[in-house]
Amino acid sequence: MHRMQVAVTNTGTLPLFFEELQLQSESFETVPPRRVDMPLGRTPRTDLPIPYGPARCDPTTIPAPKPAVVVARLRAGNEPAREVRFPIPATDPLLARLVRTECAQFILAQTVDVSFGTAWTRDGDRLRGTLTVTRKRGSSPVSVDDLLGTTHYRLEPVSGKRKPVDLLTGASLEIPVLVTPTRCDPHAFAEAKQAYLFSVQGTATPGGESYTMVVVPPEAVQVKFLDYAVDVCDMPR
Repeated sequence: MHRMQVAVTNTGTLPLFFEELQLQSESFETVPPRRVDMPLGRTPRTDLPIPYGPARCDPTTIPAPKPAVVVARLRAGNEPAREVRFPIPATDPLLARLVRTECAQFILAQTVDVSFGTAWTRDGDRLRGTLTVTRKRGSSPVSVDDLLGTTHYRLEPVSGKRKPVDLLTGASLEIPVLVTPTRCDPHAFAEAKQAYLFSVQGTATPGGESYTMVVVPPEAVQVKFLDYAVDVCDMPR
């Protein structure tokens, strides 16, 4: 399940009480309404979280976003609760970005699987290991266009090559990579929630569009990354 924020404004004199919120759209699977139970007085803007389901994706092309509607069950003052619908046009840039991001990853993930190797060794102030790209379907060459790090770690090919980094022509491919910390802030590492969401850009078909998929190392490898960062940054344990 995914989550977004919806901006709510109350410029009237009556307080509003939001009981439930739900996003409905043909672009996403529908999930049950989220119970909010939040009073809202006069305010220029308050952001409320709302869940939404996975995008409905095509295995070969990114679909155009469809209109959406935020369905709210709310009360105004002492009035009975009622359903209010707030339409979102298909041209909304957030809808387009959400559909594109998720469906691009879906398309690439139908063709290949990308995983972090389990063996990582120190190479000076760097950590050396591998990414494994495994074909899931098709026989055409798959271009690994770029490797992207996170808020806390750089991820770079040992070869130094970019766009493309390498080309998958057989069943699998191993890419030697280097990991280095982008920052040495103990508090930031302690609070890191996006530290291990690495991205791989790839082109699934020759001459096709480059898409991005998120690759997360297994927990054991995440621990190795953190231990390495603590050591190389000389952070307190």
